[in-house]
Amino acid sequence: MSDFATLEEALERIGQQDGRYHERGYLFVLAALEYAQQRLPTRRHLTGAELAWACRDFALEQFGLLAATVLGHWGITSTADLGCIVFTMIDVGLLARQPSDKLQDFDQVYDFAEVFRLGYRWPGLERR
Repeated sequence: MSDFATLEEALERIGQQDGRYHERGYLFVLAALEYAQQRLPTRRHLTGAELAWACRDFALEQFGLLAATVLGHWGITSTADLGCIVFTMIDVGLLARQPSDKLQDFDQVYDFAEVFRLGYRWPGLERR
């Protein structure tokens, strides 16, 4: 269990320990986790790759073509960055992990340029 009384306190400590990512990046990953859980028949532990793909889907839904720009502004430019955020939140007790979970589970799950720029599908337009 976490020693923090609030999410705000946990994020403040994370900011003091590791300034690589904007606070909103952490909140984004938490929101993407909930986004993924809501799409499952029952809540369960997600693998690193599953969470990385959920972050992609959530970012595209929320930010469209600006997804890579927004994430980049927060310091997130790869799936490895998502893993660093997740494991930092594990370290402060905001998330839990399975014994088999590794930071490397997030390495090179997909290429940001490919999924956010080249692979963007315009809503309402059929691909020909």
